[in-house]
Amino acid sequence: QVQLVESGGGLVQAGDSVRLSCAASGRPFSSYSMAWFRQGPGKAAEFVAAINWSGRKTYYADSVEGRFAISRDDAENKVYLQMNSLKSEDAAVYYCAATINIDYLQIADTYEYWGQGTQVTVSS
Repeated sequence: QVQLVESGGGLVQAGDSVRLSCAASGRPFSSYSMAWFRQGPGKAAEFVAAINWSGRKTYYADSVEGRFAISRDDAENKVYLQMNSLKSEDAAVYYCAATINIDYLQIADTYEYWGQGTQVTVSS
C-alpha cells in the first residue's frame, strides 16, 4: 500500500504561482511513477502532469505545458507541482497519484493509488 497526502492548495489570484506537494508513505517511493490529475467544478477529471520513476521523463497536458512543472524528491518521498501563471480555468481539486507501471502515465486508470486531493481556487 502507498498512502498519498497532498498539500499546498488554497485561494490564489490569476497570474500567481503556487506549489503543490504530495507526500508518499508505505512502499519504496523511488519505484513509483507519479502524476497529478485535476477535476474542476462540473468537469471530468483530467491529466495534468506525470513523472516517471527515475525522474528522467516528464509529461504534461497541453493546457499546462510551459506553465507547470512536476518534480520529485526521492529522499523526501515527495512529488511537487509548481504552477505558474495561474488562470481561472486551472481552478480544481488536484489529486496526486502513484503507479508501479511505466507506460500510459497520462491515463488515470494506470494509477493504483490516489490521494484525497487539495483544492486550488483561482480568483480573477
